[in-house]
This record gives sequence, structure tokens and C-alpha cells, in this order.
Amino acid sequence: MRRRVVVTGLGTVSPLGNDVAATWDALLNGRSGIGPITRFDATDFTTRIAGEVKNFDPADCLDRKEIKRNDPFVWYALAAVLQAVDQADLDVGSLDPSRFGVIFGSGIGGVSTWEAQHRTLMERGPSRVSPLFVPMMITDMAAGAISMRLKAKGPNFCITSACASGAHSLGESMRAIRHGHADIMVAGGSESAVTELSMAGFCSMKALSTRNDEPTLASRPFDTGRDGFVMGEGAGAVILESLEHATARGANILCEFVGYGATADAHHITAPAPGGEGAARAMALAMEDAGLGTSDIDYINAHGTSTPLNDKYETMAVKSVFGDDARRLAISSTKSMTGHLLGAAGALEFVVSTMALLKGVIPPTINLTDPDPECDLDYVPHDARECQVECIISNSLGFGGHNATLAIQRFGE
Repeated sequence: MRRRVVVTGLGTVSPLGNDVAATWDALLNGRSGIGPITRFDATDFTTRIAGEVKNFDPADCLDRKEIKRNDPFVWYALAAVLQAVDQADLDVGSLDPSRFGVIFGSGIGGVSTWEAQHRTLMERGPSRVSPLFVPMMITDMAAGAISMRLKAKGPNFCITSACASGAHSLGESMRAIRHGHADIMVAGGSESAVTELSMAGFCSMKALSTRNDEPTLASRPFDTGRDGFVMGEGAGAVILESLEHATARGANILCEFVGYGATADAHHITAPAPGGEGAARAMALAMEDAGLGTSDIDYINAHGTSTPLNDKYETMAVKSVFGDDARRLAISSTKSMTGHLLGAAGALEFVVSTMALLKGVIPPTINLTDPDPECDLDYVPHDARECQVECIISNSLGFGGHNATLAIQRFGE
């Protein structure tokens, strides 16, 4: 059995805005959400900028007890999910709970809770560590909180695959519906890692941009001057349904989720495989799964991290898979505006890709002022581009060599 899977709801919390409309508007206008870190004193850090979520009030979607018992990554997840549920016009009480599931990823989980409780341990002793420490910290708690809020009793778990977590969660949710394990799934990813410890770790790796005096110019995928990624935070959430389920309840179908490819580099803990070999196989598998050829794809939402190796190797991967069609493709990295949301990146970028399909507009890659000669494809520099878009793929590539590609197309009966 291979059922068709459709998208009926979208939700986001991002450095550009706390819903899909605000995020999309910023992307189309080339506005960056990156600025100086405000969460802590970053004076002694080599990187002092990030894409923080702004003006977010968890009381808009959680009660006081829920706020206290959950880490911010769960706050963001719930906020994005409730937006998606609202757009999908879901009456969750009318659903069969055993056929309603949640797969929601996070790369790091409750790192701010971990840091706070470690300080408590060091300063006040083990007896003062919160009994909520473990459930607040573990990465699966967003999926758990969502299932409890929506009374979803079907497949429920978290995928942690670094920067591919959100994309893998979407792909595995699609497979759960396609193969009959569920009729409707909430899928996505969430991250809240703009904290002292995680920023210090990434700084020590020299993975982050140090363009501290020009934060809005710091994330510059495919540009010769790129010097590392910029940390972002937030969540992306999607409602997926079998076509039969969506049609039976009269849902507004946004697009069809048609393909998923997942591979491993088996190469290095942080560096991508030379030539983007693993990413290339993920793209090829997603298109094969979707029954699409290279000539069918109109746009690639690139992983595009603004790191020296990723952007070069992802470009090489596109060329190896698409051949002559690579020059025709529109490609962009929305991380140039959002920063890198780690485990939430793939989910947010799936939402962005769906909006591009719906609106017929491709968001730009900003800050691409001096293209790297080895990154010589069409990255839609500076300005959004109106064009007819029928099929899109979105890439997510994570530390540990985890690769995921998702394919969507315009819905047709």
C-alpha cells in the first residue's frame, strides 16, 4: 500500500517572526533576523550574534504550569503546531486518536534547562536539582507535549539527527501515512540553543561566523566571504494527512508530499563527504521516490549553511545529480536570513518551500555579493523571484553525516 500524502497546515516560530505570514514576508523582502545576542552577556565569545526568536510570549499558547514545566524548545514547538492545526481547520476531538501521530525532531533539546540545573547542582547541591530536569531536557519532550495537547495516540517519537532532525521527522511522518500506520501526522522540528554552553561549543569548533560588527551580513551562503554559519532558533510544524483523510473532511490541500531520501556520508563527525556524495544520493533517492526526473524540479531550498565546505560540496552534489539541468535550476538558502535553526531547520525550510510553491515566488539568498567561483549556479541572489513552481526539493545535512531530502509538488487530483 502506498497512499498519497498531502500538506494541510503550516506553522512557524523563527528569527523573522512568530508565524508563517511574518516569516514569509521577511523572506520575500530579504530581511535578516540576525542580530547581537541578548540572552546572555556574550562579550567574551568569539561569536556574539545569532538569530534569536523575538517578542515571543509562551503564555499565548501555554498555561503557567506548562511554561514552568517545559523548556523553550517545547514552547516554540507547541506554538508552531497550534498555528498549523488552526490553518488545517482540525477538530482534534473528532479524529481517531489511534490514527493520529506526532514525530517531532530536535537536535539538542533542552540545553538551557541543562545549563540552569547544572548551575544549581554546582552552587546549591544535588538535592536542589529540579525533579523536572530530565523531562524538560530530553529531546523527545516536544513530541510528547504535542501528543498530550492534541490527544494524539498514534506513532509518537523524536528524531535526533543534528541539522537533519526536522527533515527526517517530516520524511518518516510521510512514510507512516503512506504505508498505513497513521492517517494524520504532526511533523516538524524545534530548537532553542542560543545559550552560553552551546554557543561556546560551536565557537570552539570555529564553526560560527565572527562577523560580529555586521550581523545582518554574517550569513552569506555561496559567497567567497562566508566564514561560518550563524546560530538560529525556533520551530517549524506541518500537518500531513493521507489524501483520503483530507478529502473526506473537506480540508484545504496546500501541496502534495511526494518524495523522501535519507542517506549517510560515513565520512566525518562534522565535515560533509567530499563532493557532497551523500547529499547527492539523498536528492536522487527523493526524486526516485517521487517519480520525478531532474527536469521536473524547479527550485531547491539548499541546506546552504554559509560554511566553506558545505556550500561548495552541496553545489557539487547538485551538479552531479542534475547534470545539464543544474544550470536551469533556481536554488536559494533562506539561512542567509534566518540563520541555522539546527534541528528545526529542515522543518522551517519545508514550510518555506511549501509557501514558494503556493505563491509562485522563490525567496532569495541575501548577502551573495561576491560569488565563490566554485559555487556557480543560480542562487537567486538579493531579490525574490516570481516564477511558476511545480516541484521543489529541500536539503538538510547534519553533523554525523546525516542527509535528508524532501520533495513536494503542486497538488493535482
